[in-house]
Amino acid sequence: LVIRPSYVLGGRAMEIVRDMAQLERYIAEAVVVSGDSPVLLDSYLSGAIEMDVDALCDGKDVHIAGIMQHIEEAGVHSGDSACSLPPYSLPDDIIAEVHSQTKALALALNVVGLMNIQFAVKDGQIYLIEVNPRASRTVPFVAKSTDSAIASIAARLMAGEPLSNFKHRGPYPADAKPGTLPMADQMTLADPDMPWFSVKEAVMPFARFPGVDTLLGPEMRSTGEVMGWDVSFHRAFLKAQMGAGQDLPSGGTAFLSIKEADKSPMLVEAAKALKDLGFDILATRGTAAFLAQNGVESDAVNKAYEGGRTIVDIMKDGLVQLVMNTTDGSQAVEDSRSMRNVALMDKIPYFTTLAASHAAAFAIKAREEGDLKVRPLQG
Repeated sequence: LVIRPSYVLGGRAMEIVRDMAQLERYIAEAVVVSGDSPVLLDSYLSGAIEMDVDALCDGKDVHIAGIMQHIEEAGVHSGDSACSLPPYSLPDDIIAEVHSQTKALALALNVVGLMNIQFAVKDGQIYLIEVNPRASRTVPFVAKSTDSAIASIAARLMAGEPLSNFKHRGPYPADAKPGTLPMADQMTLADPDMPWFSVKEAVMPFARFPGVDTLLGPEMRSTGEVMGWDVSFHRAFLKAQMGAGQDLPSGGTAFLSIKEADKSPMLVEAAKALKDLGFDILATRGTAAFLAQNGVESDAVNKAYEGGRTIVDIMKDGLVQLVMNTTDGSQAVEDSRSMRNVALMDKIPYFTTLAASHAAAFAIKAREEGDLKVRPLQG
């Protein structure tokens, strides 16, 4: 279940509850936040891909300004999740259906101005999470990515201008690359299906709060965001990590501790990419066994609570350069907390979802495509 109090912002006191003990504890604590208002319970879509959609509407016509695919799976607050514009892995039929549903919702709700929709996709099925007939925190990112002043256009729509007053630029030329096109008129409507990628990454304040757990969830914790821009998704993701202060290593030792539900082909791909780059891999016993079954060598290491020389000791000795750790259940979260705290304090890059871990592995590999260069957004 996803459970939350009423009338809160930023996912305040929102949690994913997986067992009865968690539910009983939550209900006892949520009353402090919710007071006399009801506590809301929703079914949780485990492993779903989440999307944000920003659209403009004048009550008659609709323009899709941007479709953003979250990199972390549904369940991580949209403000904390990295995202890509345009989507980097969703199929064309899903994108087309999202266009159709967005237009239908905007017209049915009589939206005039900006609208934000959050969708989730699982097993080819699209789920509607929420609709907000207002500007969202994604608007500055979409405006910068598309070079279209969608907030200004929305204000004029709300003042009575029709959407037809704003010219649509049409599709991008097939050979378009960043910096090859002239500066666009910002008061025009851009095609959100760009031939390059803009990746937003959240900036977290964890280092300012010693002892706080870095595990991401439905309660928003970020205090800012940065953007990476490139013709390939993984290089754009690499730049976004650099902007957020996450210096991805080019070699050394990676530690992997992955929950059972994430032991999948995506994990194998990430681990093989790291091995190809020359990384040594340390893993907890369950993860090491899964990797061995799939042809990836790793060395097993003790978890923090297993005694002897544990992964925490190895990290404190400076022998780990990258951490990928996904957990499931309150006990596993608590057992691995000390490891995440060491990663934070020693500034070891860490990722707490499989999707972000996979993106990070291939972002490191993308460095092989050549040196990163500075390029002005203005072309």
